[in-house]
Amino acid sequence: MSRAALLVLADGRFPAGGHAHSGGAEPAVAAGRIKDAATLEAFCRGRLHTAGLVAAGLAAAAAAGHDPLLLDDAADARTPVPALRQVARRLGRQMMRAARATWPSAALDALATARPRGAHQPVVLGLAARSAGLPPLDAAYAVAYENISGPATAAVRLLSLDPFDATAVLAHLTADLDRVAEQGAEAARRIASEGVDALPAASAPLLDITAQQHAAWPVRLFAS
Repeated sequence: MSRAALLVLADGRFPAGGHAHSGGAEPAVAAGRIKDAATLEAFCRGRLHTAGLVAAGLAAAAAAGHDPLLLDDAADARTPVPALRQVARRLGRQMMRAARATWPSAALDALATARPRGAHQPVVLGLAARSAGLPPLDAAYAVAYENISGPATAAVRLLSLDPFDATAVLAHLTADLDRVAEQGAEAARRIASEGVDALPAASAPLLDITAQQHAAWPVRLFAS
């Protein structure tokens, strides 16, 4: 295991396509729910404990070696909105390309063959972490951090928010990030005895609704 691989995987410059997505921040800005650093922090905290927690469990489970096809089905069941399922698979396809180039493995090849249109991104990220020799907790950290760093970065562009303030928001959420990553890894450990139902299924209905609406916008800065 090389812990340095976690830095590569979590780096915003890793070519997995996340830069084109706002994680729901663009419609939240348009609706006035994000307007400054304080409201961005509230948004990111809510996203972290819902969508981020679900993603952390899925990524940790994939990194632990559980069947990625079963996990992909579990991800589908936890993503009720068509727009978000499409985004998750599109990001998963891009993550797969980057992961196979960086940490080639038979497991990644098998998932790419089974899901040619893309598996859900957290599942692919978890499998990439496993291929890189990282433990489930590290996979949970990487995907949970991505769930808040994306909106924070997008807010800088959408609001002309000071990048220092956006970074401070992420720093304020580190304790929450620890808890979510640990909860995701713990859920992954319980799969052996409870099956995939042990994985978190937290919901964020407003994120779902605005994601579907955002997908129909004729002009938008971000893909999601």
